[in-house]
Amino acid sequence: MMYPHFPVAPALAKRDSFRRAAVACTRAQPRAQAARPVAGEESVTLRFGTPADDGLLARLAGVDSSKPPAKPVLLAEVDGQLRAALALSDGTVVADPFHPTVDLIDLLRARARQVDGDSRMRRSGRSRSWSLLRAGAWG
Repeated sequence: MMYPHFPVAPALAKRDSFRRAAVACTRAQPRAQAARPVAGEESVTLRFGTPADDGLLARLAGVDSSKPPAKPVLLAEVDGQLRAALALSDGTVVADPFHPTVDLIDLLRARARQVDGDSRMRRSGRSRSWSLLRAGAWG
């Protein structure tokens, strides 16, 4: 049964009381998320490894329960902390299992493809053809 004159005032009063309770609840609780950086605000650096990074690579490999990757390596750092490394020679990866590193590994692999493409473009045509044939790119 429909009422032609629905009492609007009690509904508006209830709505206002819900809003007041929500505002009081958000003011009472400290904002824990304000101190943490937002997901997109972290600084990511991709760079080539140097001999000075051997200790960091050994520590990262120990955390990952693996051996340090063969050199040369590409490193991924988040806010200055080494999180992942990729060996350019064979593509092996060492990563910190205590942090999300899937996207970092994808970035490292994309950069490795760029670096490999740059070196292929500098080679002469004959040696480039031979390396592509050996790699199975033709066939």
